[in-house]
Amino acid sequence: MKPVVQISLDITDMQEALDTAAIAVAAGIDWLEAGTPLLMAHGMHAVRELRSAFPGLPIVADIKTMDGGYLETEIMAGAGATHVVVMGQALPETIELVVRAGRDLGVAVMGDNLGMPDPVAGARRLAEAGCDFVIHHIGFDYRTLRQQRGMRAERPLDRLREVVAASSVPVQAVGGLSLEEAIETPAYGAPLVVIGAPLAIDAGAFRRSEGDIGVVLRRICEHVHAHDASATSE
Repeated sequence: MKPVVQISLDITDMQEALDTAAIAVAAGIDWLEAGTPLLMAHGMHAVRELRSAFPGLPIVADIKTMDGGYLETEIMAGAGATHVVVMGQALPETIELVVRAGRDLGVAVMGDNLGMPDPVAGARRLAEAGCDFVIHHIGFDYRTLRQQRGMRAERPLDRLREVVAASSVPVQAVGGLSLEEAIETPAYGAPLVVIGAPLAIDAGAFRRSEGDIGVVLRRICEHVHAHDASATSE
């Protein structure tokens, strides 16, 4: 799979989310994500607004489904989402129904291994269950509290190669990555580069970060897309 750059719109103000998406698209972003805070604030209407403004782009609805899998997928597909997220901690029946809905409705399913006791085995299970992508996810609360307590927090890159090796589908690494780490994830075999907090989004306020994020996003897109070109030429 060619490397993809996705921006996570973890923003609660709809207009700000649309403005940020426009900046990201101008910078060369490939996928838009209706982040969980945006969906909590505006529900499926957030996806509809993004679909209306950006009719040709893939839109990930980060609904983090734990139950009601078919219905939640159906709602987001109807609003214009091309991808939905189901949690690996959900019951197997929920994952099965999200995958079934994805097949029925033409929506790709991203399985998130956040909080799974063994993230590597979890990634394998999600791929075997029929998810189209695996998200290797280190949680925000986990990182925040461990840092406050002076404890080391696991990083997404620590076991990323293991997760990639265990998964038969493309992998995305999420959770507190630095700019340098984010743009290097394709070198680990994870082609889906997601940009959110703290690179473009202020996680403490669910707003766009200060400064010219267009410059940051352009640098990321150029680097990631150049990685694809260099891999093709080898």
